[in-house]
This record gives sequence, structure tokens and C-alpha cells, in this order.
Amino acid sequence: MKDLVCVRVPATTANMGPGFDCLGMALDVWNSVRVESRRGPLRIEVIGEGAGEVPDDATNLVYRGFSLLFEGAGESPPDVRITCDNRIPLGRGLGSSSAAAVAGLVAANEMRGDQLSRLELLEIAARLEGHPDNAAPALFGGCRIVARDESGELLSAPVPVPDDLMAVLFVPDVAMPTNEARAVLPSEVPRSDAVYNISRAALLVRAFATGDLAHLDVATGDRLHQPARQAIFYPMRNIFRAARDAGALGVFLSGAGSSVLALTRGREYTIGYEMADIAAKSGVGGSIKVTRPTTKGAQVEKSA
Repeated sequence: MKDLVCVRVPATTANMGPGFDCLGMALDVWNSVRVESRRGPLRIEVIGEGAGEVPDDATNLVYRGFSLLFEGAGESPPDVRITCDNRIPLGRGLGSSSAAAVAGLVAANEMRGDQLSRLELLEIAARLEGHPDNAAPALFGGCRIVARDESGELLSAPVPVPDDLMAVLFVPDVAMPTNEARAVLPSEVPRSDAVYNISRAALLVRAFATGDLAHLDVATGDRLHQPARQAIFYPMRNIFRAARDAGALGVFLSGAGSSVLALTRGREYTIGYEMADIAAKSGVGGSIKVTRPTTKGAQVEKSA
């Protein structure tokens, strides 16, 4: 068994407008996790995002993923020291929880000799963290569709992403806990809203697959979750409008929020400025991140 494993996992954006709970995409923002076997009690250090916030004991999500894989194989997890260098903001709809779970699982799998496939790890991550639309792009990279077949087996398929597509993130200073953002969603939706989202999800996949982004603004529309979440993140519509007016090709709430993501082929900093400016005028501060989708998922790095 390996004594030292280093893993990088990307941020992810889920839903992407119409693809509620079934579409996600990896972003070029990364957490790095170092897991080292050592004698003695568990030790966890967090640097960067979440420092002083996330647990540093056995409830830490990286460790939960790590220990779960060993326990699933009927083994006791080894004593370890875990160092997390986090660049993914917490509670902002950018897949920080999935990244943590995936990092722990991939590290444990590498220590045990890479015995499980990425699809098997996806199933475990989905059970642990509950969001396969985040876990799939975190593991595989790129844009991913997730679905369960009639037997309940989890499936994931890639969607090509245009090489020149950029992502502009407005990351508010305020978090939006996923459980709170889910609590406001209606238990039933009108048939017309379901059709609205199905048509736009199909259009979004077609736009990505062909590189024809002419209808991306329409393709990122949604009626299943964003209208309800407007109630707990009131500047959302104004931020959407500012991004479009500044030249964004499409814009949506990233995951359950609170981040807003604009897709573009240029004018990134203008779009970011306008998003931040209108949010500030609504009393919400935040920061801008200009990044891009990445085709790379979780990676095991050479140990230093």
C-alpha cells in the first residue's frame, strides 16, 4: 500500500440552467489534497477556502470518503495526516463538497492499488455526498450527463465542450446552503415547465456538442429551480440581466447557488464587472473569477 498520495480535484457547476440534477461541468479551479500514512491520531489541516470552518476530525468529508472506501472493502483505514489546500469556495454552488468526497475516495483508491474504476467511485461518491451531477465532472472532467437506469444503476456520459468557451463567476460573499436552497423548491411542477426545461436541456447539449452557441441564452433558461431560489437570492435576476447585457452567451445559477456563472467567448472582465456592480447595488458584495471549463477530472499527482 502506498504511504503518500496527492490528489487534485476541480470545481464543478451543476444544473447549468435547465439540467436540474442531471448536468454538470468541471471548472479550472482546483483543490489539492495530500494524504500521508503516519502513526498516531488523525490529523487534518485545511489551507485556503474553509480554513477554520470545515471539520478537522473524522467528520471531515475528505476523510469520510477516504475511510468509506477502506471500510467498504472490509478493511480498517490507516492512520493518516491529510492536508487540504482549497481553492474552491464553500457553500457557493461550485461543488466543494463533491470535490472533498471525491478527493478522499480517489486517494484511498490509489493507496489500495487503484482497484476501483471511476464509475464505481462515482457510485460511492453519489451515495456519500448526494450530488452525482457534481461528482461526475469532478471525477471525469468535462461536461457530464448523469442518469439512473431502470435497475437504479448510475450512468454518466460526456458532452463535448467548445475549446474557446470561458466561464465568468460572480461569487457572492454570502453562502447559500444546499439544504436551504432545496427547501424552497416546489414538490410538483406544471407540465409546461417540465417541457420548457426538457427543450432547453436538449438545446444546451446540442450547442455544446456542435459548438454552435447561437441559442445558448435560450438554452440556459430554467423554470424548475431558479425562479424559486430567487426568493432567497433576490439579486439573481438582475445579475443575469447584467451579464447578458454585457455580452454573455448564457447565464445561470451555479448549482444551488449562490454563485452565478456566465458563459462567454470574450468580454470576460466586462461581464464580470457588470455582474459585480449590479450585485453591489443590490447590497450583495462578492468577487469575480474568470476561468474556463476543464476536460480534466480528479488527478493523482506525483508525490513530492
